[in-house]
Amino acid sequence: MTQDASSPRTDALAQDFVAFAVDAGVLRFGEFKTKAGRLSPYFFNAGLFDDGAKLGRLAQFYAQRLLASGLEFDMLFGPAYKGITLAAAVSIELARLGKNVPYAYNRKEAKDHGEGGTLVGAPVQGRVLIIDDVISAGTSVRESIAMIQAAGATPCGVTIALDRQEKASEHGVDAPHSAVQFVQRELGLSVVAIATLTDLLAYLQGQSDPRLSSSLPAVQAYRERYGVQT
Repeated sequence: MTQDASSPRTDALAQDFVAFAVDAGVLRFGEFKTKAGRLSPYFFNAGLFDDGAKLGRLAQFYAQRLLASGLEFDMLFGPAYKGITLAAAVSIELARLGKNVPYAYNRKEAKDHGEGGTLVGAPVQGRVLIIDDVISAGTSVRESIAMIQAAGATPCGVTIALDRQEKASEHGVDAPHSAVQFVQRELGLSVVAIATLTDLLAYLQGQSDPRLSSSLPAVQAYRERYGVQT
């Protein structure tokens, strides 16, 4: 699920997820420097889904969005490091909902003893769905695609928690497309996001709490400067 950055469309699942991320302290507002060197008025840190209750709830959002998307996949692949926990947690939730799929992940460095290699978990085969928190530059996705194809399997899509819907930064220059659009158009993979920047804006627009609603102008200005159209 990706949406036009200028559209107000949202849905209940996305709104519930944004509220959950704010309550959990994972989505914060202020001034943060991004990897691209931009000053962003919000910051999403999935590493702060750091206890059993929060991780379990996050897995529910992923699983519900995936099942609603209709995307066909045979297994999950979690790129190191955040993707490892996500793949395990979401596979548990999918099984609870009646779709039991295997999962695998990679090591950053190959193991030269025991089972060896860089891949851990179930055999990588069939239609493989890559799971991560966000797509910042597409590097992790490209690396995952290479590992999946080397194993003889087919990458079929990527699922993420938040699509920032902003221009990718390539060699310090703003690209006309986002990292998600690059994955969709250039790598040919479907991208399923639990929520997008559009959903975040809709959430802020509906807030009566001034501590949250006061962040709306800065987030809107950021989108106007760096946002992409789909």
